[in-house]
Amino acid sequence: MQKKLENNPTFLFVVAAALIDLQGHILVQQRPEGKNMAGLWGFPGGKVEAGESTATALARELKEELGISVVEGDLTPATFASEPLDGRHLILLLYICKKWSGKVQNLESPDMAWLPLEDLYDLAMPPADVPLVEQLSKLLR
Repeated sequence: MQKKLENNPTFLFVVAAALIDLQGHILVQQRPEGKNMAGLWGFPGGKVEAGESTATALARELKEELGISVVEGDLTPATFASEPLDGRHLILLLYICKKWSGKVQNLESPDMAWLPLEDLYDLAMPPADVPLVEQLSKLLR
């Protein structure tokens, strides 16, 4: 059973998914105007809400952002990054997801793209996402 994490004045827990399609491409989204770090590219996901496990939070976020359903057991914990953010410490947990149901739709961001892993290095990304690309590269070799 997964422990539930609580955001507090010190820590901000965020979950993200490296959605990988049958060709091995990874989905990235551009952050919308009005959100922190607007215009940068990152993995889909979002904040862990009170009372949620990280897998539950990620399944909810993927439904809201992309219109897909994910079984929590199909989310594989991969790596994490941490970064100071607005007076708190961001803990970003990345999962790998290769299985979902429904058609991926761009419901909340201005743009999204399926890219080969090596192309992620060329994207302008939030500071916490950058080390995730390198870690993901090591995991997917």
